[in-house]
Amino acid sequence: MNYLNLIRYQNLLFIALVQVSIKYVLFQPFGVDTALTNFTFALLVIATICIAAAGNIINDIYDVEIDKVNKPNKVVIGKRISERNANRLFILFNITGVAIGFYLANSIGNPSFAALFIVFSALLYLYASYLKGILLIGNLLVSALVAMSLIIVALFDLFPAITPQNQATQSAVFKIVLQYALFAFFINFIREIVKDLQDINGDKKGGMNTFPIALGRKRTISIVFILVVFMTLGVVYYMYENLYNQQTLLLYFLFAIVAPLLYFCIKSWDADSPKEYAFLSKLLKIIMFLGKCSIPLYQFVILK
Repeated sequence: MNYLNLIRYQNLLFIALVQVSIKYVLFQPFGVDTALTNFTFALLVIATICIAAAGNIINDIYDVEIDKVNKPNKVVIGKRISERNANRLFILFNITGVAIGFYLANSIGNPSFAALFIVFSALLYLYASYLKGILLIGNLLVSALVAMSLIIVALFDLFPAITPQNQATQSAVFKIVLQYALFAFFINFIREIVKDLQDINGDKKGGMNTFPIALGRKRTISIVFILVVFMTLGVVYYMYENLYNQQTLLLYFLFAIVAPLLYFCIKSWDADSPKEYAFLSKLLKIIMFLGKCSIPLYQFVILK
């Protein structure tokens, strides 16, 4: 169980679930042409999970001292798992993920795509070792990588199968994936700032330069409030432009996305304690999950 907690198995399962939903609940019902077989798609999921697991491990290795302040009861490295074994596991996951990536890239006739897994692995290492402590850069990077966990399915499965005959349909479905990725990016970006509010004491000790450290808690929670307001408006605009005639999706987005975002705005307006920040972080995670759960409903959307 210690090793499962180290790699954040719940988050990895969520990544796998979303990728499976994109492949089998979005792509297949629309009848789009795909490049990956069931076997090679399973390898793509495994490769993504391996790279993500490696990123979680290296992040914990570098954050041991910070975590002793922020979440002492959840520190695994040095207590339940040695740093040496954690490093070995980090290397093993990276090698496995990159190796599978090379195989997949060649199997779809785009060997250059193998570089994506190398870049993701390198960025996760740089994030944990250096970029995490730079104002805004770390938040943007990890959010972009979360978005890429969705986009990579379309890149490997949809993009190689595009032909002049199916380009319109392929592009329309690709656009849906990009929209979900954009949603995931912004939700995760806001959540990263909220988590920085939770972890401000340990981050100060670790020499980090996060929003709460640079601007203070009050200003940071005000920024979070403004960002969520703009995101809520963005979701409403998206509903009006794309889902106006799709009653099922419209109602789902209204009650499962917009309503929780408005509730978040209310709760974040005067939040000023670690307990309240933790609640806001969990709420954003739930909103992200609910957003991904709407993927099956796109079966009812008429692609334009």
